[in-house]
Formats: sequence, structure tokens, C-alpha cells
Amino acid sequence: MLIKTKNEKETINLGKNIIKYIKIPCVIVLSGDLGAGKTTLSKGIAKALNITELITSPTFTILNEYKTSKTNLYHFDMYRLNSLDEALELGFDEYFNKNDGVILVEWEENVKGLIKRPYYKITIKKESNNEREISLEEIL
Repeated sequence: MLIKTKNEKETINLGKNIIKYIKIPCVIVLSGDLGAGKTTLSKGIAKALNITELITSPTFTILNEYKTSKTNLYHFDMYRLNSLDEALELGFDEYFNKNDGVILVEWEENVKGLIKRPYYKITIKKESNNEREISLEEIL
């Protein structure tokens, strides 16, 4: 699936609609450069899960957890980690064995090998200041 969005609102709406094509529980890897729109897309995914809290990038905390009566959202930003060993030392492997929600992972390439199950990969390419090209693929 390849979709283009023209503004932030469309990117959020795409995040809300992507959940229709994804089986929960799941892991979703968000791939894209700094400022590509990973957190913006995450806001839409959270809305689809009925999460009403403010969704922010977990760049400094590395993990933000959001819980509802329906499901949980675990939003990771691995940007500040340098290796798989760092993620393991922080106990993050435990989250990837959970089956109670959606795990969003930004900067997965910094902790290669942490995800040991099938996942969805969403790649976001910034085409202009507001326009994005977004693709979704299932990695088995």
C-alpha cells in the first residue's frame, strides 16, 4: 500500500485508517528521517485505539505507554540508543513478547534484532514541507 498525504491532518487520518488493515496485537515499525512525520502518524493510530491522551515523541524517555480498557499502546523511540544490548539492558525485550496491544517503534535500525516476530513496517518519506509518501508492508 502506498499513499500520499498533503498535510498533517491527512497524515493523522491515515494513521486512524491504517488500524483497519492491521491485526492487533502487533508491532509497527515507523521508518523515516527526522521530521518525516512518524509521531504525527502515531497520533492517528492512537486516536483509532481510542487513546485520548496527548501523543508526544518519546525521544528523551524512549518509551511512552498509553492504556485503555480496549488495548494498550507502547510507543518507543530508539533514536538515543546505540545498540541492541542497550535495549536489552533496559528490559525492552519484555515488551516485544506482550500480546496486549500495539507496539510502535521509531528508529528500529538502532536496535536491530530486538523484534523477533512478524511486524508491519510503515515508511514515511518527506516530499515537501507538508507532503508525505507513506507505504505499509508486512514483514514476516
